[in-house]
Amino acid sequence: MLNAGALSGIKVLDLSRLLPGPFCSMILADHGAEVISVEDEKFKADGFFFNAINRNKRHMSLDLKSEQGLGRFMKLAKDADVILEGFRPGVVKRLGVDYDTIQKLNPGIIYCSITGYGQTGPLRDRAGHDANYLATSGILDLIGRQDAPPSIPGVQFADIAGGAMNAAMGILMALFERTQSGKGQYIDISMTDGMLGFLHLPLFFSGLTGRMPQRSNSILSHRYACYNTYETKDHRYITIGAVEHRFWKRLCECLDLPGYVPLQYDEERRKEIIDTLTEIFKKRTVDEWDQVFRDVDVCYARIQSLSEVMDDSLFKERDMVVDLCQNDGSMLRTIGIPVKLSRTPGAIRTPPEQFGETTDYSWGQ
Repeated sequence: MLNAGALSGIKVLDLSRLLPGPFCSMILADHGAEVISVEDEKFKADGFFFNAINRNKRHMSLDLKSEQGLGRFMKLAKDADVILEGFRPGVVKRLGVDYDTIQKLNPGIIYCSITGYGQTGPLRDRAGHDANYLATSGILDLIGRQDAPPSIPGVQFADIAGGAMNAAMGILMALFERTQSGKGQYIDISMTDGMLGFLHLPLFFSGLTGRMPQRSNSILSHRYACYNTYETKDHRYITIGAVEHRFWKRLCECLDLPGYVPLQYDEERRKEIIDTLTEIFKKRTVDEWDQVFRDVDVCYARIQSLSEVMDDSLFKERDMVVDLCQNDGSMLRTIGIPVKLSRTPGAIRTPPEQFGETTDYSWGQ
């Protein structure tokens, strides 16, 4: 029998859509919270219903602009612990489901809003997507080749790390504080704010070096051979992360380059060392380098594709790649739960529901 989860008994109403909010509520649901996702048929018609992150949730279709839909939502909100929304500032107020309105009905409510630029400031009403938040926060300027335009990553970092994860942390902190005060509160999450928070280390290094960080040209991004990517004989790629000198020393000894040991961060010979390692790594395939470094402690890894990751024994053993039986009996290979709690672990209890599948659901049914 599955453990109830650390958040068992917490009731969450999720009005958000697309990725940031639903990913946040998935985290809460994976750890036992009772989550009801609320969307309307117009959203489904737009073709943006991303069902993969709706596991462990109920799904309702409500028109909050109708008297019936709004009344149904308010009935659920009265007994909810958390409400999550991801509209632009002002939308929930026009719908009549904003924090001030709900708080009068339910003083203990934790109400979290996720937006691109926050509830305040000159950009609060601006539309945006992940690439825009990365750009505004300064992150995108640091991604890509030095001699090329910034490169938009294939993963939605602002949505997930800047939005969903910060929202989950904020909700958990507010829930904990409520156990002390008995009061709810409002949480303002800006995805752009969240990404700016990733720049502490580049800002620190800029203070040390006197240079602002540049794309693919910093201590932790291609400037030195010890922290870099290299092509192999079979046109695959590997990473070396030998930041500490002891790892760099072992790497040089393994590659029979003892003369480079004291030159790890030498500016005058920096390019020479990178070029030398580039030529060496092209002499063997990625599988051969796996064997070379199997027992050498140098911070090495092959760069894997998504298909390789989903078949990797590491992630299967750690239950990060799991097979989920869907409602129609088919099996779905999906991603597991990264936060491993020993006594109250999270679990994938139910597969994603279809759009509006449990619109008549009430808490605890």
